[in-house]
Amino acid sequence: MTPVTARPLPAAFLPAGRPCVVGHRGASAAAPENTLAAFDAAWRAGADVIELDLQLTADGIVVVIHDDTVDATTDGSGAVGLLTFAALRTLDAGSWFSPAFAGQPIPRLDEVLRYATSRPGLGLLLEYKGTWTPEEVALTVASIDAAGVRHRTVAQSFTPPTVAALREAAPDLPRGLLVDGDLREALDLADDLGVVTVNPSTEAVRAEPGLVRRLHDGGRRVMVWTENDPAGWTDLVDARVDAIITDRPEHLRGWLADSRRRVSPRSP
Repeated sequence: MTPVTARPLPAAFLPAGRPCVVGHRGASAAAPENTLAAFDAAWRAGADVIELDLQLTADGIVVVIHDDTVDATTDGSGAVGLLTFAALRTLDAGSWFSPAFAGQPIPRLDEVLRYATSRPGLGLLLEYKGTWTPEEVALTVASIDAAGVRHRTVAQSFTPPTVAALREAAPDLPRGLLVDGDLREALDLADDLGVVTVNPSTEAVRAEPGLVRRLHDGGRRVMVWTENDPAGWTDLVDARVDAIITDRPEHLRGWLADSRRRVSPRSP
């Protein structure tokens, strides 16, 4: 594996003495995922980083939502990419989770970045869903730069052409490759794409005990998704992962605060 010489991860992703705590879609066990309420809950819980999912609307607006359709997390229906931003903005993205969150909208990327601007210690892990062109990625990079948060942002995707588009549009923005499948192929792709972090599932780390060490030896960080159980956290800390992505950042942060679990991740 070829060592990586690209820009390292931002400081928010590298807390001393423990793995980084990443709120998956915010604190998505406590608030409706990918809403400002969930991101605020993650920040208040002490998450080092918030993870959010990006998609484009029919009229080219970058919005924060995981699924290809709005059906599961709003009171509407239809494909995100076939709906205008104005149409998406009429939807309630909170009531499905709890009446207490009624009226939460699907946010624009710009809105989440503005939220982060006033919380200078908060890192941002942006997942680009599906296939993006360099021109489409450039829209997000312009927003990141306008908000002044490039120095604490990492971009990732499961889709290799999207990671390649990120490399072309913003070569100095740290990139990650999400892995769900053939690990050998993913490691080869990581070399080609010049990523600084390879992010496998927690199941993959358990199934291949030497995986984290191999990635570290190749100069890459490892951010693992998505673990919500203390038994799983124990396995990941023992494997010396660099970050744990979780729906429950409030619980993970408290769990890690126990001095017996404060283990320094292996440095590449």
